[in-house]
Amino acid sequence: MQDFRSHYLKPQVLQTAEGSERRVGVELEFAGVSARASAELVRSLFGGTIVEKDPHRFVVKDTRFGEFVCELDSQYVHDAEGDETAIDATDLKVRFRRSLQEIVGDVSALLVPAEVVCPPIACSDLPELAALVTALEEAGACGTRDNMLYAFGAQLNPEISTSSPAYIASVMKAYLLLSPWLRKIIDVDPTRKLTFFADPFPAAYQRKILSPDYWPEMDRLIDDYLADNPTRNRELDMLPLFSHLDDARVQKAIRDPLIKSRPTFHYRLPDARLGDADWSLALEWNRWLAVERLAGDGEKLKAMSAEFVRFDGAGKPKAWAWRASEWLALA
Repeated sequence: MQDFRSHYLKPQVLQTAEGSERRVGVELEFAGVSARASAELVRSLFGGTIVEKDPHRFVVKDTRFGEFVCELDSQYVHDAEGDETAIDATDLKVRFRRSLQEIVGDVSALLVPAEVVCPPIACSDLPELAALVTALEEAGACGTRDNMLYAFGAQLNPEISTSSPAYIASVMKAYLLLSPWLRKIIDVDPTRKLTFFADPFPAAYQRKILSPDYWPEMDRLIDDYLADNPTRNRELDMLPLFSHLDDARVQKAIRDPLIKSRPTFHYRLPDARLGDADWSLALEWNRWLAVERLAGDGEKLKAMSAEFVRFDGAGKPKAWAWRASEWLALA
């Protein structure tokens, strides 16, 4: 029997419409290991060259997977993207600013997590990142459950297989159907709930999306999302993908410089529980693939959506979590 904490399943759809293997980006948050030390671990595992952007942000270039970013996860301790003055250490103003950043960053590190942002890698290479998780844990990285003030996430960015609205809508429907089940089995840490890092979708929006006849064209799919979710703080954040598909439409509705356009689903729900023997990156990845499998089963998706609407799963999320588990196990 496979151990889903260590065995990485493969997506049912492994290739994009262009014929290349789908990729996935991973973002890990933790405490106990500095951004600098994290960059050293990345280099030791995957090669490359470390470039210091500021005292709490390091880029590991030319690894065998691409470019990793290791940083303190706070915009207040970093230079602006593209600010070349950060490189000129002879400028007095720059030296003062960087000294201040370092002090603020050192203090902030008590509560603000360090983060490793991995480059998009082929789904078949995802198991390689298990070595990074292990190395971080051995270096003393702490996860969400190690301190009542921690609210750390493990975010996945699976590449879309096609940009068709029907495909994207099917994944969104599948996710809404499984969200209560995912929240139940992940047992999302209360601190992350209180800090609004991965809010559930509004009940009215869930009912709209899961209506049997809701298969809109892309313009309406995006507009409906923006009307009810003008925020990055959703458990499945669609803004990066919709920005990739129609940036002007997204920018008209919400101006947020932290939205990063990319052809991926931005799955923000899982906790990062480094150091917890019952947690792994593989486990969170395999849970995401349950969403993709449901999205690819048109008949089950249709029947389950109809029951969700009839049962009012949006109004009874705890009860629906048990119904969803029965659909997964028995249907």
